[in-house]
Amino acid sequence: MTDCIFCKIASGILPASIIYQDEKIIAFDDIYPKAPTHKLIIPRKHIATLNDLSAEDKGLIDEMTAVAQKLAVDLKIDQSGYRVLINCNPDGGQVVYHLHLHLLGGKRLTFKEW
Repeated sequence: MTDCIFCKIASGILPASIIYQDEKIIAFDDIYPKAPTHKLIIPRKHIATLNDLSAEDKGLIDEMTAVAQKLAVDLKIDQSGYRVLINCNPDGGQVVYHLHLHLLGGKRLTFKEW
């Protein structure tokens, strides 16, 4: 998708503070963090929303959450606690229409952040 900011990050067109990448997934710092640790985990494949996952994407969310779990350990927030969430469409708070997980931690989280 040519106008998707996350596609541009995944393809290397736009810079980002990348902290993880493999053939399917990339993770980087959120530029508007809601917590001391706020990372975004995205598939390289453009999928607009959670509603747009198809049968061919089976297992992708599992892989993305496994990356979140690994990053939580690497970032040393696994023991104190963290939040993983997916926003879907406007009422769900989605701003960028490319499926992504938010990994948040580094402080006691409330729902005031959103």
